[in-house]
Amino acid sequence: MIDIVPYQPAWRDAFVEEAKRLRGQFGNRALRIDHVGSTSVPGLAAKPVIDVQVSFASLEPRAALLAEMAALGYLHVNLGAFDMVYPYFTRPAIWPSTHHVHLCVAGSLVERNHLAFRDYLRLHPDVAADYAQLKSALAAAHDGETLDDQERYSLAKSEFVTKTLAEALRFGLPTPSQSDG
Repeated sequence: MIDIVPYQPAWRDAFVEEAKRLRGQFGNRALRIDHVGSTSVPGLAAKPVIDVQVSFASLEPRAALLAEMAALGYLHVNLGAFDMVYPYFTRPAIWPSTHHVHLCVAGSLVERNHLAFRDYLRLHPDVAADYAQLKSALAAAHDGETLDDQERYSLAKSEFVTKTLAEALRFGLPTPSQSDG
């Protein structure tokens, strides 16, 4: 079942702890470590999963990055062609996971879009509230027991995310900033 719960201030602390683990593994090769996803937006109801985006100068050598994530207890979930630009990992390896990590190239479109969407929701609580309502409705329609159903839940949010992202980019987000961790 996809469980949407009220915002928990402890999510910030959980991110900080995970960012320390990631920084310990990758050192300065990780140019940014950011809390992304719904748990990164104060006040936003969310699945209780800490989403982390780690930005590198390059995703090569890829095998080394995959091995380092495995050493941290993460399972690589190959999402096809998109995996080449935004590799995705879950911890623990079994559902439900508590942490998701996405790797990307610093300055890339995927990095910018995730930060812009997050920042827009942080600045617009009314839009974040609309997003929470949508997620709750979609969670009721999807059990999330399979990767396919989890993907259907995510894809059903696409129209909202696309519209909000376009507004975020018009708004000038993301602004240059330090990473979260």
